[in-house]
Amino acid sequence: MCQAPRCLWLRARSDPSAARAVLERRIHRSTRGLSWPAVDPRLAELLDEARASEAPTVFLTGAGISAESGIPTFRGPEGYWQVGSRNYQPEELATHAAFEQIPDEIWSWYLYRRAVCVAAEPNAAHHALVALERAVGDRMLIATQNVDGLHLRAGSSLARTYQIHGNIDFMRCADECGAPIGRVPEALAPWPKERRVGDAERKLLVCERCGGRARPHVLWFDETYDEERYRFESSLEAASRAALLVIVGTSGATNLPNMMARLAARSGAAIVALNADPSPFTALAESLPRGHFARGSATDHLPAIAAHLARGPG
Repeated sequence: MCQAPRCLWLRARSDPSAARAVLERRIHRSTRGLSWPAVDPRLAELLDEARASEAPTVFLTGAGISAESGIPTFRGPEGYWQVGSRNYQPEELATHAAFEQIPDEIWSWYLYRRAVCVAAEPNAAHHALVALERAVGDRMLIATQNVDGLHLRAGSSLARTYQIHGNIDFMRCADECGAPIGRVPEALAPWPKERRVGDAERKLLVCERCGGRARPHVLWFDETYDEERYRFESSLEAASRAALLVIVGTSGATNLPNMMARLAARSGAAIVALNADPSPFTALAESLPRGHFARGSATDHLPAIAAHLARGPG
């Protein structure tokens, strides 16, 4: 029997229980049979409205979903980096200005962070979104703040995964010569925390086209979003037409996610915020007639939400 997204969605129209069963089997295979509770009645009501709509469900994911895979949060206590006798905070290092001043140290920091990401594995929440995408296709979209690439490694498609802050596995020309984005050389892994960039590594961190210095393919604090690299306009367009925006594990500290949430709210979308603690996003969700704050982790809630949405319309 055909298992392509279009086939599953057509079957869902006539047999919602079959669609849910297919997705649940996929999630169980991906998460080694882990179980989850039924969704809250209020949440179920919002999910039912979304699956009955022709408009997509958009998932906005942040550091919280990756923390469950063992990746420290960017602004957490493990985020600092020592250069000489000074400890730098991430906000000081993740800038174009810092890269211009101390490029080897910035690359050393990012190569260590990349090593942490590479050692991590996607968790049940990542796999639940993969299974949902395979079930409903274009009726869902992920916009992720995370640069760890775990959504793609889990199996989410690049076409439906907007990496709005970039991907730490990739680099591009620092002089913007127009060369395509390329992968960070595998020769630069593993990368222990005490290792630093030297002459040998510097020769690998170059643009393949012009030979100039390469930089990490991430959005820095002193840079702006654009469509070509970070899907800025596409993310806003998706938020404006969403039936449901599910905000997962993010506190709302950056501009584009905040813009997406406000735009979705103004456009009448339901907003569900999943987070361990209250945040501006959870406050927004609770302030809306069609909003809901689900306290807990991504793996606590996303598998059940994905299974519920896979039932099909009506």
